[in-house]
Amino acid sequence: MMVSDSFMWDFTKLRKTPRPRWPFAQGEETVSKRAGVVCVASGKGGVGKSFIASNLACLRAAAGERVCLVDFDAGLANAHLLFGLAPKHDLGSVLDGTVTAEEALIEGPHGLHLLSGGVGRARLANPTRRELGRLFTALRALEETHDLVVVDHGAGLGYAVIAHLAAAKSFLLVTNPEVTALSDAYAVFKRAQAVNAGVRVGVVINRAEDEEVAKEAYERLAAVSRRFLGRDLELAGWVETDPEVPRSVRARQPLILGSGESSAVAGIKALASWEGLESSNPGESFYDRARAALR
Repeated sequence: MMVSDSFMWDFTKLRKTPRPRWPFAQGEETVSKRAGVVCVASGKGGVGKSFIASNLACLRAAAGERVCLVDFDAGLANAHLLFGLAPKHDLGSVLDGTVTAEEALIEGPHGLHLLSGGVGRARLANPTRRELGRLFTALRALEETHDLVVVDHGAGLGYAVIAHLAAAKSFLLVTNPEVTALSDAYAVFKRAQAVNAGVRVGVVINRAEDEEVAKEAYERLAAVSRRFLGRDLELAGWVETDPEVPRSVRARQPLILGSGESSAVAGIKALASWEGLESSNPGESFYDRARAALR
């Protein structure tokens, strides 16, 4: 099918200069700039949040950035499956003190680093404030060794999600055109607004039949936000329903690696140029801010 001009990806908007991969070899110069941290959240499960986060992270890594994807869907992690990876360590290992956050990373396509959230770990499913504080302290090191950290959250309004959103400069809110998904997305934004009034929010409409459906869904969500919260929302991007998506999931390979002409790939490429990704660096440490939000 034809892809509209608005979906053509402008690589010049990304930082394409190759940077040394982490971990640095002895003698290599490190980059002092702290990473931007972008949270990817949703109200309702099953809207494709992990698909968006994993493909976005992979695409930014392909542009030459040092990218880390943190699967914070703690206890029910699946990002490693989307990459066909089998991590030896995960967030639970970091929480236990078995390894550092850097040691728990596993390398994926284009040098992307993944920190898995672990599967079936009860402590990660509902961590205490003290446990989250320890995790945030450990994860702070990732900001010093990457250009961009993408945090894939579990659906809903868990304690870890709220702490992250309280620290964020910007985050992506993934939904689909269904009324239940839009309602739950509004609930997440309302809570984010309560703990972080200045946060920049980019809405991603996933699995839309076409651009008209995507824009209509966005306008419904934005209208409710304007009416009840006095805040507008940005449309960061939309991704069309595409049979290549479930095929890529079954193949355990990010869609962007194998379907250059896919309409969904076009949507992800447009999303990768959202300006909110460039303004995601809080200046100070993101995870220091997140830890402070736990108090």
